[in-house]
Amino acid sequence: MESVRGRDSGIFSVAPKAARFETDEELVAGMVANVPAAWREFQKRYDRLVHRCITKVTRRFAQIVSQDDVREIYATFYVSLLANDKHKLRTFDPARGNRFSSWIGLLAINSAYDYLRSLRREPHKECLAEAAELACDMPDPFEQTAENERASIAQKTLEDFSEKDRTFAALYFAEGMDPQVIAERMNISIKTVYSKKHKIQSRLESVLSGRIAA
Repeated sequence: MESVRGRDSGIFSVAPKAARFETDEELVAGMVANVPAAWREFQKRYDRLVHRCITKVTRRFAQIVSQDDVREIYATFYVSLLANDKHKLRTFDPARGNRFSSWIGLLAINSAYDYLRSLRREPHKECLAEAAELACDMPDPFEQTAENERASIAQKTLEDFSEKDRTFAALYFAEGMDPQVIAERMNISIKTVYSKKHKIQSRLESVLSGRIAA
């Protein structure tokens, strides 16, 4: 075991050297510490659950939510895990009695509802118990190989963005800020906001759709 350095390591003070994450605490510690194997393991275990939770929400609004919307919610969910020094990951506390799979499911569900709210639709959020019913501890074997590199690649891609684009991604995808507010804060036009949004979304979608780093 080795120490995870960080200003707010909390209960995640150690991470395994070997690419084995037998407990939720070890997995989250590895993700917070930017261990690529931890992000791959997270994809293997929970990517199918994330998709299920998102589509559970969006299928209720099939007439107004497209597959492009679903992909944007998916990308936004992963960006939110990386945003603000991985603040959401750092706040997970198994001592509260919540399973990590249930907690991840709730985050995915709330990401979908947050997106719908950004379109000025306000359905009720689901409770944690409903997310727990969707929990799946085993990855789909057909998705496992294709999906296992996407989180670490996405993280590397974000690191390659310019500082201005990273700021934009955090405001738009992670915080769900209104485009007009983003335009005023960043001193850009609304047209530039949507242009940047599509550019960054396309890049993230390409990264998260199975492109494996050499």
